[in-house]
Amino acid sequence: MKYLVDGLNLPDDLKNLDTKELVEVAAEIREYMIQTVADNGGHLAAGLGVVELAIALHCNYNSPRDKIVWDVGHQSYPHKLLTGRWKQFTSLRQRDGLCGFPKPSESIHDPFATGHSSTSISAALGLAKARDHQGEDFKVVAVIGDGALTGGMSFEALNHAGHIKADLTVILNDNKMSIGSNVGSMSAYLGRIRSDPKYSRLKKDYEHFVSQVPLIGQKLIDSTEKIKGGLKYLIVPGMIFEELGFTYLGPVDGHNIKAIKNILKQADKLSGPVIVHVVTEKGKGYQYAENAPEVFHGIGPFDLSNGVPLKKKKMPTYTDVFGNTLIDIARNNEKVVAITAAMTAGTGLKKFSKEFPDRFYDVGIAEQHGVTMAAALAAGGMRPVFAVYSTFLQRAYDQVLHDTCMQNLPVVFAVDRAGIVGEDGETHQGLFDLTYLRSIPNMTIMAPSNEDELKNMIFSAFNCANGPVAIRYPRDVVKGLELKEPEITLYGKGEVLVQGDDLLIVAAGVVVNYALEAAEKLFWQGIKATVINARFVKPLDEELIISWARKCGRVLTVEENVLPGGFGSAILEIFAKKGITIPVKRLGVDDCFIPHGTRAQMIKSCGLDTEGIYDAALTLSEVRAVREKT
Repeated sequence: MKYLVDGLNLPDDLKNLDTKELVEVAAEIREYMIQTVADNGGHLAAGLGVVELAIALHCNYNSPRDKIVWDVGHQSYPHKLLTGRWKQFTSLRQRDGLCGFPKPSESIHDPFATGHSSTSISAALGLAKARDHQGEDFKVVAVIGDGALTGGMSFEALNHAGHIKADLTVILNDNKMSIGSNVGSMSAYLGRIRSDPKYSRLKKDYEHFVSQVPLIGQKLIDSTEKIKGGLKYLIVPGMIFEELGFTYLGPVDGHNIKAIKNILKQADKLSGPVIVHVVTEKGKGYQYAENAPEVFHGIGPFDLSNGVPLKKKKMPTYTDVFGNTLIDIARNNEKVVAITAAMTAGTGLKKFSKEFPDRFYDVGIAEQHGVTMAAALAAGGMRPVFAVYSTFLQRAYDQVLHDTCMQNLPVVFAVDRAGIVGEDGETHQGLFDLTYLRSIPNMTIMAPSNEDELKNMIFSAFNCANGPVAIRYPRDVVKGLELKEPEITLYGKGEVLVQGDDLLIVAAGVVVNYALEAAEKLFWQGIKATVINARFVKPLDEELIISWARKCGRVLTVEENVLPGGFGSAILEIFAKKGITIPVKRLGVDDCFIPHGTRAQMIKSCGLDTEGIYDAALTLSEVRAVREKT
């Protein structure tokens, strides 16, 4: 099929197209996006909702000279297609292919990397002030979703930009959703603006009436901006953006290219910070995404004809096990409450929210608030669990340390997506939680190797812990074990899975299973390895590990975490404390950021699969060197 875009030099040639041709480009972008995500998986609904907005932005501005910062990267697919990445788009989220988020190293049209929410206004403000300091002249635009406005960082940036009267434009992409439906006062506020036509109608009626006044009618219109502004306050409650120092324009239909272009031109004539309110529909142009935008926020490969995921049988995940186990506990303990940060479905709490609506809190994209609220709930006698992705818990490090651990409050952190997450890449890998949590006093850290162990650990956290507990588990399907009645895990105790005298392998988390497979391969090479499932990263079962380390004389540690400050480092620390000097090799992720690819690909590339552990064990056992000599 011949595409109109095939003959265009994008994005520059967009400025030469009429509205009809731009609508045709929009249709081509949607078709290509839907087909690519159906093949590869990805974040579809958000991008479908901003196709016309992306086109209008590139019609009005001159990227890369003008800077367009997309928050969050989920909505950046149309921008990628309009900025020289059309032919590469089929490699989206595949290893060595296009990243699913804006990435400066990928394109000069991406001025700032935005993998996490609520960052674009801060980034745009920094770019705008860098421009001013260096005497340059270009436009800076931040595109932020209404869901991202639930994140406190966006308010901090709005407050600062308005205070210093910075020259930048903020596009508020209002689609009534983040990943799930939005929560909070800001969402309700924007809903009132969207749904209440009284302001626009009254403004027009006022201008018509005043213009009829003989001789001075037009002068009255020109001199009564404050009066018209006052009308906003009478008709639309709050006008929070104006109070923060922004000129507010909108709302405008986010699927009308001509209307968006016109309002952007109006914004460019104004000095100081401007916010343009654009109303869009998440999933626009694909019926199944429109009907279920939450499902199509992030989805694997699916059948284009009906929107059904191609996986024939959905295997339970660690997330599912967590959600179901928490419900079992909450049925018997009325003090159990659950908190999530705009990730009800993603963290496995959807069933919990329906069964216990009075004990469930979605705080929006506000991890810092969520952690401190959990800490205060615990201080008040409740038993809170905060379910959060590892990469997002990073945003609340101070609250974990200061508000939770310093007071030794019994908050359970269900740290989902720990380790390698796969196609979302650098910004979403959960490879740092062992390091940033292990250093905090009073924190207990558990790492289950299978679903049965995860269930036991959740029960243990609620029944044994007197302080904060983090249970970290991966974005992965479970092994398929039959879940037994929960047994309270002995606190701080590891377990020996296989015994041998030649080598000790100590692993934490699901990589224990690869270690067991590697030990079996080693056995057939004449190497008898002991495998310890640490289960606890903090506190370590020092007695067990030290006793077997002395027996075996060589230790290999395995973790799905960065090596600096991680699980292997913890073992080195106890050896140093006890004066133990034996060879130790640590397997984990090097001091680097891991790019996107499938989870299996990235685990293999990091040497954490069966073969990687086997090779490391051979090297440590000096068997390979002997064989090469012979």
